Amino acid sequence: MAGKEWWRPEVFAARRANLDLRSRAVNATRAFFAARGFAEVETPCLQVSPGLEPHLKAFATALTDPYGGPDRPLYLHTSPEFAMKKLLVAGMPRLYQLAKVFRNAERSATHHPEFTMLEWYRAGASLDDLMDDTEALVQECARAAGTKLLRREDKDCDPFVPWRRLSVAEAFGEYAHMDVLATAPDPTSPDRSALAAEATRIGISVSPSDTWEDIFFKVMLDRIEPHLGFDRPVILHSYPVSMAALSRPSPADPRVAERFEAYALGVELCNAFGELTDAAEQRRRFTADMDLKERLYGERYPLDEDFLAALDLGMPDSAGIALGFDRLVMLLAGAQSIDEILWAPVAQ
Repeated sequence: MAGKEWWRPEVFAARRANLDLRSRAVNATRAFFAARGFAEVETPCLQVSPGLEPHLKAFATALTDPYGGPDRPLYLHTSPEFAMKKLLVAGMPRLYQLAKVFRNAERSATHHPEFTMLEWYRAGASLDDLMDDTEALVQECARAAGTKLLRREDKDCDPFVPWRRLSVAEAFGEYAHMDVLATAPDPTSPDRSALAAEATRIGISVSPSDTWEDIFFKVMLDRIEPHLGFDRPVILHSYPVSMAALSRPSPADPRVAERFEAYALGVELCNAFGELTDAAEQRRRFTADMDLKERLYGERYPLDEDFLAALDLGMPDSAGIALGFDRLVMLLAGAQSIDEILWAPVAQ
């Protein structure tokens, strides 16, 4: 669809069935959360901080003061996470949002610069609760779509059988034949040379500039992700604590974080956290991420001081998840790319 006059009736007709399916999935999603006592919320796309993942590139803009004051730099958010967590602090115990989010320099069969993110948060919940939510939600959307299988190219995946739950360490052992946690004797400062040696041993090329995290993702992309979710969806959990992002360390094993991702047909569908509530530790992680972004890309984004103040006031123990809704619809429809399930594309 990209590059074509998508509004021509004959072009639009080719995706009409997919769009009808998308509408049914949206309705099923809203019904799913309403039945479980969630409030649907809407938070601004314009934010002081777009999100602080080092490798994401945001869209920058400026808010013009109508009274002649200076323009204020703002960004289109890469996720509604910060605003939704402020609502947790404000007293909303269960909330969800179908949010438009924006990530620059991303376009492929599974990426679009503007896309729909489904996020939900539950105060007092565990990651196991969110795993159960995710399974049940995908199954409800599949029923609404009238399909029993997720499909991509010539492969399919059954979302109605119990999903496999696999730790990152188990996945590295099964598919890459290495002990990834042994390469991080200090969990917060993993040993780059140890992981480089293991990657080289199994035939993965490592460059001198690669960090431990770079090598981790090379192994993931080459040896692990291609195997995930080809008979049933897989929940990959317990990431090394150095990759905790906005999640807290596991009380059961200090080497890993309360974080999971779900995969179907090799496609990452979601990312979930047992949420970090320590404002000082969150500031430290944000600063480290922006230092890395500046080293790699020569820019940094401002911290959301309002979010850190909310954490300092006190966010309840909670779990939260972000699911790529367009990717889910793509697999429900058996489409080859996200463009095929969008009402209208961002122009190239």
